Amino acid sequence: MAAKREEYKNKLNELVEWDEFLRQQSGLPGPRANLELMYAAAEEGDEERFLGFLGYEENHPDGNSPDVFVLMCGIVGLGKLAAQDDRSYLKRLRAFAKDERWRVREGVSMALQLYGKSDIHGMLTEMNDWATGSLLERRAVVAALCEPALLKDRSAAERTVRLLDAITSSLVDEGNRRTEELRVLRQTLGYGWSVAIAACPVPGKELFFHWLTSSDPDIRWLVKENLSKSRLKKMDAEWVAECMRNLAS
Repeated sequence: MAAKREEYKNKLNELVEWDEFLRQQSGLPGPRANLELMYAAAEEGDEERFLGFLGYEENHPDGNSPDVFVLMCGIVGLGKLAAQDDRSYLKRLRAFAKDERWRVREGVSMALQLYGKSDIHGMLTEMNDWATGSLLERRAVVAALCEPALLKDRSAAERTVRLLDAITSSLVDEGNRRTEELRVLRQTLGYGWSVAIAACPVPGKELFFHWLTSSDPDIRWLVKENLSKSRLKKMDAEWVAECMRNLAS
């Protein structure tokens, strides 16, 4: 995959205008966008290009078009700019986190991860604020942080599990459980905890164990989902079995 990304980077550097090439090679419409091309564009592009790509924001509300791919390239590029100490674009990313198109929201997660690879604690400080925002903003926090490569720093992993605990707690207070926004937050929490616990077992297990006694159906669902993940069984099969017994009681 690295070789393919280098090939795309070389191709982009041969071109004056990138938009049409990005559209043609986007993989959209289709089940999977061309992520190697997206990262190549983010690595090779600059502020002027990224802002130009954001001009595709209003195109194709269905979210599965080549134009949306170009928009995603711009969004991921904002993560690169944030990593280069231009924090002003985090506000723009936060607005995109609330977009109805799931591909756009995924672009935000990837942008935040680029930022986090450069400054994980700066990213976590930003995520503290997002974690008190809308359901989709909270979803962006979980999706961005629950990436193993970002949680190798122990203190970052500890901060992440505490954010997950706070976001899970906020789910209990939501009145309308039938919204799409709540569904996607719950779905992301349904795997995010397992990533964070695997990275930081001691506080992660302790905080997660608390949720085993919840009678809230959405909490019980996300607990079961996380306990089904192979990463937790590989980490501590006995603990997973104990959690399942407590959940069933």
